[in-house]
Amino acid sequence: MTAPGAAATSGGGPVTAPGAAATGTAVGAAVTGTAVTGARRSGIRFDSVSVAYGNHTVLDSLDLTVEPGEVMALLGPSGSGKTTALRAVAGFVRPVSGRVFIGDRDVTALPPHRRGIGMVVQQYALFPHMRVEDNVAFGLKAQKAPKAEIPGRVAEALEMTGMAAYAKRYPRELSGGQQQRVAIARALAIRPNVLLLDEPLSALDAQLRSGMLAELARLHRELPDVSILYVTHDQVEALTLADRIAVMDRARLRDCGTPQDLYRRPRTEFTASFVGNANLLPVTVGTGTVSLGGAELKVATDDVAPGAAATLCVRPHLVGLGEGPNALRGRIAEVQWRGSTHRLYVDVEGHRMKADVRELRETPALGDEVTLHFAPEDGVLLGAGVTDG
Repeated sequence: MTAPGAAATSGGGPVTAPGAAATGTAVGAAVTGTAVTGARRSGIRFDSVSVAYGNHTVLDSLDLTVEPGEVMALLGPSGSGKTTALRAVAGFVRPVSGRVFIGDRDVTALPPHRRGIGMVVQQYALFPHMRVEDNVAFGLKAQKAPKAEIPGRVAEALEMTGMAAYAKRYPRELSGGQQQRVAIARALAIRPNVLLLDEPLSALDAQLRSGMLAELARLHRELPDVSILYVTHDQVEALTLADRIAVMDRARLRDCGTPQDLYRRPRTEFTASFVGNANLLPVTVGTGTVSLGGAELKVATDDVAPGAAATLCVRPHLVGLGEGPNALRGRIAEVQWRGSTHRLYVDVEGHRMKADVRELRETPALGDEVTLHFAPEDGVLLGAGVTDG
């Protein structure tokens, strides 16, 4: 029998359930307390990997490297290819071209149980009839770990995920967040060099998701040799956890960089709009200025040809209300109270701008004329005429 969420060996070959996570083979890392020591550092490399179903390409020529010990988030909308990329690493889909490497091993043709990876899927996929400790031990038994080692390794994995006190409980006796921790413990118990997380927090409510983000960040610090590939469509998860973010759209890699770089200096409109909120305004470029309708705005134009059409990106939280540099006058179209901020939608020069403003003493009414402003260094030019640097 094989758990949904675990790929195991049975006799001489793999037995894998739908949605399975590969338990892999033993990888020789030593877990002591809450840290992995002596691990063989392994990254992931996609070498022009394409996946297709019939004539439909779902992953197109992906070239991407996840460095040893790095958390790489694959971020994108549904159908962008991010889960397909993760499943190609796991061995659940076979590329039609290209190769997948784990460390220096070409694993493209290897079955999931021989790849030495751990995986956590959205639904957790715990055996309902097994206690927590038995769920965590499942992968170890499947890979035929020495019986004497299994209790200690289960205890270590549960301790790392804060679930040691729940070892004797059944999944039905746990909250969603606790079940998620058990699923992560099961993946960690086999001591993988590579951990694959496929939308692991999507089934949790907002409060539990926030708590699990903190726990995953802690695990990342305590497992510095484990490479993590994290699939999500949630910007906050990617910005919080990832060392780098790979932005996917329509089966292709569109951008890749640190969260700070992609947020502060996006290179494309898609990246700007998908990694955080953005005002994207069509402008004509001058020398040290851009024109938005009848307004002249100061921004850096060093990489842009004068006279070119481009897109000005300004983050809503960097837009102020009232007089200041790069002042723009417009009328209130909508006001949303968001607790710590008000989101103002303002019609400016034929375009709608967003401004996230704190501590308004008096909320403007619909139709009121207001002035917005932003600092020259907070505007980024995108689009035709802008070099990639």
